Amino acid sequence: MTFDIEDWFHLLEHEETANEHQWSRFESRIQRNTDQILECLAEADVKATFFCLGWIGRNHPQVIKAIHQAGHEIGSHSDKHSLVYRLTPSQFQEDLLRSIRSLEDITGQRIRAYRSPGFSITANSTWAFSLLAENGIEWDSSIFASKHSHGGLPSFNSRRPTIIEYNGARMKQFPVVPSTLFGRQINFAGGGYFRLLPYPLIRHLMSNSSYVMTYFHPRDFDPGQPLVPGLPPYRAFKSYVGLRSSLQKFKTLLMDFNFVSIGDADRLIEWSRQPALCLSPCQQLYSTGGDSYAA
Repeated sequence: MTFDIEDWFHLLEHEETANEHQWSRFESRIQRNTDQILECLAEADVKATFFCLGWIGRNHPQVIKAIHQAGHEIGSHSDKHSLVYRLTPSQFQEDLLRSIRSLEDITGQRIRAYRSPGFSITANSTWAFSLLAENGIEWDSSIFASKHSHGGLPSFNSRRPTIIEYNGARMKQFPVVPSTLFGRQINFAGGGYFRLLPYPLIRHLMSNSSYVMTYFHPRDFDPGQPLVPGLPPYRAFKSYVGLRSSLQKFKTLLMDFNFVSIGDADRLIEWSRQPALCLSPCQQLYSTGGDSYAA
């Protein structure tokens, strides 16, 4: 169970919300929406991983404190919500370290998990894995194993937690993997598809999956959020569809299935039996072994 802690206006690749200088124009709804999530998790006795922006930590430290005090795991979701493939390696490292420092200053605990904004570690930016490892990140959940509007890595052929190897660095990867519905790949466990699909179908897809990585945002459960200015109709539909029913759907999901944080999953997994995938500088994935298993 994971969440990306960003505010409702942190939309990627949109001119009206492109940088932090514009964010001050918008009402913040992050505390109310995060508190709502924490209440739901407490009622269900579920611990989760919260990938948080460093910017949220500096501007709304009480949000990070509330997550930490509730006993949840905190990871980095970058500092300023920049797409990885638009950064140079040095810019990426600077952004990563600033986010880590901001979050660690609040919690007093080491940041060990990371997820890139928009799943934007793509075939052209896999160098990010070695920088994550060099800077203390042990668990990554940046791989979206299909096409994504802001990234994705369709060539990633593992459908379960995997060891990534890149230039001598090793990283435990918890990917987001799709299910197939009527011949189409559906990433039903978060975002727009979770809000759009009827719950019985989500329950069916989840029940028939051996591994599921959820990826929710506070705004996914906020029907009162304003409309971001200038959104094209298709983008507005994707961002706002299903908001009125999503919270009850989420509460039902928590009752129907058992969830753990990434840190807890790491302790439960026998990593010697998981596949290892070598990612070479020429961007090709190939398997180096690992036994199959049933979860």
